[in-house]
Amino acid sequence: MKVTSYFEKAKDSTLISFEVLPPLKGGSMEAIFNTLDPLMEFKPPFIDVTYHREEYIYVKKPSGYYEKTAIRKRPGTVGICAAIMHRYGVDAVPHLICGGFTKEDTENALIDLNFLNINNVLALRGDARKFEGKFVPETDGHAYALDLIKQISKMNKGVYLDSNIENGEKTDFCIGIAGYPEKHYEAPNMENDLHWTKAKIDAGADYIVTQMFFNNQAYFDYVKACRENGINVPIVPGLKPLTKKYQLNSIPRIFHVDLPEDLAKEMLRAKNAEARVQVGIEWCIMQSKELKAAGVPCLHYYTMGDSETIRKIAEAVY
Repeated sequence: MKVTSYFEKAKDSTLISFEVLPPLKGGSMEAIFNTLDPLMEFKPPFIDVTYHREEYIYVKKPSGYYEKTAIRKRPGTVGICAAIMHRYGVDAVPHLICGGFTKEDTENALIDLNFLNINNVLALRGDARKFEGKFVPETDGHAYALDLIKQISKMNKGVYLDSNIENGEKTDFCIGIAGYPEKHYEAPNMENDLHWTKAKIDAGADYIVTQMFFNNQAYFDYVKACRENGINVPIVPGLKPLTKKYQLNSIPRIFHVDLPEDLAKEMLRAKNAEARVQVGIEWCIMQSKELKAAGVPCLHYYTMGDSETIRKIAEAVY
């Protein structure tokens, strides 16, 4: 079932969903199940599964020179989605990125998903590799999420890369995209960010899931700005609790979001690790309750493998 169909079916109710990371290469599905098992009591209709492109490491050779070697840190998104659907009977939403994929790779991945009856995807450009100053696409790959969305939309119309294919099967993917209440860090301003978001919707995207934020007003302002710019699809707030002191620096640096002064002060005032976790839980509960009262279509929690913290928040809200 499509993510947007769940929103329509729920009407004025606020759904809940979770996002999980694939285990590191060599890991097992038990890590995913251990994260999701305690959360399934809240009956999420769908689960997002992230995808991470290959990274490079430098391996020292006997000669003393270093060789650049590609590694895949977290493979298995498609298999994980299939396992989640089989175990829990819920829909899975794989993240599909531009980085590391040619257009043909993308088409083949979409064909695999279609064969597995996975008809929801979150289409993203993806991040630059750690040691690259900017995002670099694969040769014959997509440089922008907009182009990825266009390819998915074409397949939904039965149009494949091979022009000799006639009467190709039409896929039926529901396409989600990312939204940035505090704007994408590469966008020069919010107006420019919204322009490209609108272009993605016009190209076939069906709903938006936001980057994490810690000030609900940023989300409300973002939704208002989207509506004023003709973006009328469901906009799902993405939430992550702050639980560790070092996140006061790492989250703004990595995700380019602001932390409210009151939250930062409470985290610094907390006397130990347990107290800091409690501060983060209470803040996220406050955010969740306000958003739920405002009638958002869904609360989407970034679990980051920490199911216990997310479970305490969901228990207080649902």
